[in-house]
Amino acid sequence: MEFFCYHRDRPSSAALRDELLEAHWSYMDGFAKELIARGPTFERGTETASGSVHIADLPDAAAARAFAFDEPNYQAGVYRDVLVRRWRNVLGRTMWDFPGGREGGNRYLVLGLGEGEAADLVPAPGREELIAYGPLLSDDGGTWLGTAVLIRAPDPEAAQAVLTRERYASIEVHDWEFGGRR
Repeated sequence: MEFFCYHRDRPSSAALRDELLEAHWSYMDGFAKELIARGPTFERGTETASGSVHIADLPDAAAARAFAFDEPNYQAGVYRDVLVRRWRNVLGRTMWDFPGGREGGNRYLVLGLGEGEAADLVPAPGREELIAYGPLLSDDGGTWLGTAVLIRAPDPEAAQAVLTRERYASIEVHDWEFGGRR
């Protein structure tokens, strides 16, 4: 089962985040085979981290929660909250398989929180800039809760346009980059 985890940083936690970088990477190294995508989000147009995305293939919801809440930054108080949802890997690949590579262009996390009937279960044709794409689902996989996308796009507006705006209660767009060791 695939799960989307988004840890949002607590204000003024940057120094603690920096201090725990190696512990965070070491923890994630233990899940290298399970990771579909990972990387930090940033305050718009800055180098200041605002959160951390992890998409992983894990046995069940309990394992996903353990993965998210045992993470060293969470344990130490870097994060203010965590979103953990089932996710379906519509593209069937990891971020490392993205033909556009790690570098070049602007990268974004687009997080659409659903409202009503399911939308955007598959991307529109011609979306070669998608890095990861999939619906957010309830733990049993039966209820659509939104859509999470990692995308390379010219700007935040173009990134947001990958989702059908009127089908979501809200859509967030965060600057994002490939994470992990280089």
